[in-house]
Amino acid sequence: MNPAENYIVSKPEPWRTLLMELQAIIKHTIPEVEEQYKWHLPFYSVHGKMHCFLNFRKTFVDVGFINGIHIEIHKEHLVAGEKRKTLRSLRYYTLEDIEVAVLQDILKATADFNKKS
Repeated sequence: MNPAENYIVSKPEPWRTLLMELQAIIKHTIPEVEEQYKWHLPFYSVHGKMHCFLNFRKTFVDVGFINGIHIEIHKEHLVAGEKRKTLRSLRYYTLEDIEVAVLQDILKATADFNKKS
């Protein structure tokens, strides 16, 4: 098991299941994504550039997008805050919170942005 997978399976339920579902959606949506472990978090790279990461934060899970400020769709779902300049995230408190179509749209949009930049 790689360190990113260790991070996920080491979390308590229900967060482990939530993280596993998000990981599966990321890998399914962007098949060429590379899973890595950086800054003690599962990171996903596309086209050689950091794409997104998963972060368990005690009461929720963030899917953080490094260049999230450039996302032009579903802005109403993205969280800025915490003195973030370019990073934006989708925040999930339960498995039912995941709107798969929204997450997939944003994953594809950020992959396209990374490819062009």
